[in-house]
Amino acid sequence: MKEEDNILKKVGTENSFRMPDGYFENLTSEIMERLPEREKPAFEKKEATLWERVKPWTYMAAMFVGAALIIRVASADRTPAAEDRVAADETETEMEYINMAVDNSMLDDYSLYVYLADADAE
Repeated sequence: MKEEDNILKKVGTENSFRMPDGYFENLTSEIMERLPEREKPAFEKKEATLWERVKPWTYMAAMFVGAALIIRVASADRTPAAEDRVAADETETEMEYINMAVDNSMLDDYSLYVYLADADAE
């Protein structure tokens, strides 16, 4: 605290920065006078052609057609072919016969395992 008081006594509390009177009142006008004059570009209003008016709608329609085609192509690969369905049906029928034969054989799991192991050995 004492050091700060000593410094303030030496330097003082008065603002040492000064500017001329009326500086900010004339500042804007002086800056504008120093700027070079610029020519204003002539703005010509151009009439839009038919293509410029239709172009956004054409792009949007093309986007929807493309999306529909992509969806159609992607979904076409997911449906099984008729031959695959027939093969799956045949496999299910064979499994039904096998399951029925195993159920009717009156073998427990261990006996069935031994039978199949002996069949592989021969």
